[in-house]
Amino acid sequence: MKEIIATIKAPQAIGPYSQGIKIKCSNLIFCSGQVAIDPATKQLVGQTAAEQCRQVMHNLGEILKAAGVGFNSVVKTTVYLSDLSDFAEVNEVYATFFDKRPPARATIQVSKLPLDAKVEIDAIAAL
Repeated sequence: MKEIIATIKAPQAIGPYSQGIKIKCSNLIFCSGQVAIDPATKQLVGQTAAEQCRQVMHNLGEILKAAGVGFNSVVKTTVYLSDLSDFAEVNEVYATFFDKRPPARATIQVSKLPLDAKVEIDAIAAL
């Protein structure tokens, strides 16, 4: 019923969670929140929220790909920002990963993210 999604092309989990979960009976994939870790160096990359968002979306894309889908299958995301004033620049980058029918989304400001990242995004996709 539950299949763990794991790929070396996205950063390995830095805690007790999976990169993604595919629920076979519901046809949904749940991608854990991603920060801007380069899977090759295992280091946080990008100085700006936009730069970090680009890496975050790349990481999510690799997890989706490992599950057999792409960004067009994403139905819901949550964007966590350490500073809501970065909203516009993150939107610019985020929008380039979706067609004219983007998923539902919530965006919230949080007091701190893992590794002092500026952006974290999780996703739910349909098979």
